[in-house]
Amino acid sequence: MDADSWRAATEEARCLELGHPKTAVEIDRLVGEARRKFDDTILIGGPPCQAYSLVGRARTRGTLGYVPEEDQRHYLFREYIRVLDKLRPSAFVMENVKGMLSSTVESRLVFEMLIEDLCSLGTGRGFLYELWAISVQDGHCQLSSAREPSDFVVRAEAFGVPQRRHRVFIIGLRTDIAARPSETGVQLPEAKRPLADAIQDLPALRSGLSRGGDSSYRWQSVVRGAAERLAKLHRKNGQRRFHAEFSRVARGIQRGTPLERSARSLPRDYGDSDDSLRRWIENQELRAIAQHETRGHMASDLSRYLFASVFGRVEGTSPTADRFPTVLSPRHRNWHRGVFADRFRVQLSHEPSTTITSHISKDGHYYIHPDPTQCRSLTVREAARLQTFPDDYLFLGSRTDQYVQVGNAVPPYLARSIARLLLRLLDRKSPTIRSPDANGNGDTVPPRRPL
Repeated sequence: MDADSWRAATEEARCLELGHPKTAVEIDRLVGEARRKFDDTILIGGPPCQAYSLVGRARTRGTLGYVPEEDQRHYLFREYIRVLDKLRPSAFVMENVKGMLSSTVESRLVFEMLIEDLCSLGTGRGFLYELWAISVQDGHCQLSSAREPSDFVVRAEAFGVPQRRHRVFIIGLRTDIAARPSETGVQLPEAKRPLADAIQDLPALRSGLSRGGDSSYRWQSVVRGAAERLAKLHRKNGQRRFHAEFSRVARGIQRGTPLERSARSLPRDYGDSDDSLRRWIENQELRAIAQHETRGHMASDLSRYLFASVFGRVEGTSPTADRFPTVLSPRHRNWHRGVFADRFRVQLSHEPSTTITSHISKDGHYYIHPDPTQCRSLTVREAARLQTFPDDYLFLGSRTDQYVQVGNAVPPYLARSIARLLLRLLDRKSPTIRSPDANGNGDTVPPRRPL
């Protein structure tokens, strides 16, 4: 990014709190400015999701004196509708978590209230919006009528994202200008991309040791010792496949060159692939990989990471709490109650990852790397690749901040497909909007840029 682009991005971004009177004044000013500058606009966004998410609702249920009706976050979707009412864009894209479909307030479903407000928008003032869901059929995405609230759920893995991320997307088209959505669609890249397609070429790293001193040789000793103990345990239990795999890991760590905790070197053949996902992620102008460094973990957690990754390799699934050896049980009250049965979750090489959320900033337990010889959680760059951020995208702030930014995002690869579809609907005459082939080619727009 050049200096002018950076300056423009800095001036464009606003840090505003929805629902605050001063925020409303500033937003109204920006809306008025947009209407003066442009004949047609598209509004993209969504209200904060904390009040709707399953995790957020579970947290508030345990808060003494919490009254949902007094939590204004439930009603922030009306700020979005207020902007829609003033801007009157050609189309809008509204995104939120799946939990919004089941969230209730005032004994009503929040989603039901939202749909009612969206459908009544513009009544008597010369503009209305028709609401559409995004569907995937025969390798194409298109807009379709929604019969059930669940029809609005978009599954990112169907769009070639190497991650199982399910979110609610509502598309609104202004009825006086929109083309018939059923008449067009956009070809998608190859679906069901596994985790390995996104991260397997990145340099191998080791985790750090958060207690007792950290060095490559101490890490080797800790992990090799854990592998040997688990190999012995599984041999005693007659579990031959596990014994063989733990023994192989122990030998590999003992004989291998000590791994580092960070690496910047580009993978071999970087930038030369014809694969659609690689072409999107990689940038031939880069000279190094950024933000590919590990964090530290306790030695006891590394033993659990090792078991989980070996289990994933042998069984093809992530182990639940009841599959862990008793010697690896953490001192958690809920460990044997089934409440957090998947507290230690390995990501599988042959499958899309589970949803990358901001919780990845807390610890790495839900995001264990599939390679037992690395015995660690995912780096910021690996999480970003699973979210399909290009490698030239840098995340600012502390590493915790970076993880939060990655986890809260919509995958850019998914966003590109939705943007292509909207542009195709709203600008039929554009020569640059031709359906890409299976490799993402076939249009005059660079294959790794948003449109």
